[in-house]
Amino acid sequence: MNKIIAIVGMAGAGKTEAANFFKEKGMGVLRFGLVIDEGLKSEGLPWTPENNTYYREKIRKDLGMAAVAIKMLPKIERALKNNKKIVLDGLYSWEEYLYLLDRMPSLFLLCIYARPPIRYERLANRKERQFTKEEARKRDIHELVALNKGGPIALANYLIKNETTIEDFYKELERFLKIVDGK
Repeated sequence: MNKIIAIVGMAGAGKTEAANFFKEKGMGVLRFGLVIDEGLKSEGLPWTPENNTYYREKIRKDLGMAAVAIKMLPKIERALKNNKKIVLDGLYSWEEYLYLLDRMPSLFLLCIYARPPIRYERLANRKERQFTKEEARKRDIHELVALNKGGPIALANYLIKNETTIEDFYKELERFLKIVDGK
């Protein structure tokens, strides 16, 4: 049976780091943000926090709050043909969750959590898609209020707190995989 794990959490919590860990384990990984990156590229716009917000709002106005999941579904279905386990990096809205859950009842939500000061520092220091503390805080509020991001986080099947070392984070991810695999 296929296993579909959707990683949820706020920006800077460690979702992409978790996705990279799973990729190293041979799992198929699809990043929800790819939809936004592809959309910006098709419009000839560079990635900036403002353009990111613009395009997220645009596709949701056109397709509804499940827009990113709608655009991701064909990619997910293709990935499932080649992988027994796939990881969806960055599911956002409640509507995306419901859309995918309706089509994939085995969907499993993994929440990665870190407190805002830790996340904001990570976002300011990462190599790409950087945010200042003010931009990160503004994005948090926008994602919770306008994108309905809180629901999938609150209903996650499993939570990993990512506030210490990368080694500790990887140990928690290993523990999670054993649970998912029924070990």
